[in-house]
Amino acid sequence: MEAIQYFQEKITMLTLYQFPISHYCEKVRWALDYKRLDYRTVNLLPGLHMAKVTKLSGSSSLPVLVHDGKIIKNSSDIIDYLDTHFPESPLTPDNQALRQEAMEWEKFADEQIGIMVRAVCYHVLLDHPDMLIPIFTAGGPWYGRFVMPFIYPKLSSAMRSRMKLDQRTSQTALEQLGRAIDKLDAHLQNREFLVGDRFTRADLAVASLLAPLCKAEKYGIDWPKQFPEPLEKISESYSGKTAWIRRLYADYR
Repeated sequence: MEAIQYFQEKITMLTLYQFPISHYCEKVRWALDYKRLDYRTVNLLPGLHMAKVTKLSGSSSLPVLVHDGKIIKNSSDIIDYLDTHFPESPLTPDNQALRQEAMEWEKFADEQIGIMVRAVCYHVLLDHPDMLIPIFTAGGPWYGRFVMPFIYPKLSSAMRSRMKLDQRTSQTALEQLGRAIDKLDAHLQNREFLVGDRFTRADLAVASLLAPLCKAEKYGIDWPKQFPEPLEKISESYSGKTAWIRRLYADYR
């Protein structure tokens, strides 16, 4: 009887396949934690993750959530799934107008913040393997710390190619990110939340996708005390407009 119960629990367990450093994975971690759900994480090694994740979900992108035999990918779709199957502590407003507004802010965060933060950060951090390798391998397979130094040069080159990272594209991403943060800052004047009068998926999406620039606590990785100088200057330049994020992390994470 105990064996059957264990087997059933194992089948229905929520499992998140992720990179700890990924802010899109952080978006899902936060949603799971906000709902106080029991789940386990499987930390994969960048580059070496592709075969496993492609076999699992048909795509090499993370995060991927597995629950009760179902495979759910894409952070926004995962939050949809969680709100449908675990409605306690909902992140999506019931009101149709507020729901639409929250979804629009989340899309804005996914497309205008998350992608830009990734480009700005990796353009700098990929030149610092001493900083990235411990983060890439933390909590992953035991062999990661032995393998990653050898594959890192090829991985770094592949990541730059896939994200089309160079000085020009990084500068463009930085300018777009600045406009996005200004838009948020203007909207949040005299407001506690992006939508309505409570914490929603809109706040969660924006805060989690901007969190790497703030080195937010409770993110799930050990941030370096100081970024490399170019990235540290960028982070400091936004500090006045990202206090809201630190407050959300303190109050809702």
